Amino acid sequence: MSAAGPASPGRGADRRRDSPAAGSPIQPIIKDVGEVYSRLLDHRPVIQGEIRYFVKEFEEKRGLRELRVLENLKNTIFETNERVLPKCEQAMQDNLSETFKRLQAANAMIHRLQERECETRKLQADKVMAREEKCIAHWEEFMKEQQKKRAEVDEEHRKAMERLKEQYSEMEKELAKYASF
Repeated sequence: MSAAGPASPGRGADRRRDSPAAGSPIQPIIKDVGEVYSRLLDHRPVIQGEIRYFVKEFEEKRGLRELRVLENLKNTIFETNERVLPKCEQAMQDNLSETFKRLQAANAMIHRLQERECETRKLQADKVMAREEKCIAHWEEFMKEQQKKRAEVDEEHRKAMERLKEQYSEMEKELAKYASF
């Protein structure tokens, strides 16, 4: 039986063989495309491998070390909350009340010092004011005395000038007597 013979039931079977499912030359190409697709675009096997490796690293090699660390932290926090924190609060309350009393005493002392300083400044200001008033009074008295002395000197000068005028006028008169010679 040759392939070129008349149509027979065997020929239909040949056509089925020509289809891709029947093992034609196209099937290896589709198989290769599937491999290329799975290698280039399907990352699920790689990601699953990485996940398995991570879980293996985390669980096997570390051996629940993180869990022990977390348990230790939990115990430390519990101990701190139950024992240390109340002790610290009590110590803080005791020291805080003592510190508050000391602070009030220091505040009262500073207040008294400020009052004393204010009084001292007021006394000094009063003394300075009294000195200034005394100096002003002394200055006014000095100026009055200077005015009096100036008036006396002016009067004395005026009298001396009158005497000199009289003396010169008498001298002129006497000279006038001799000038007629």
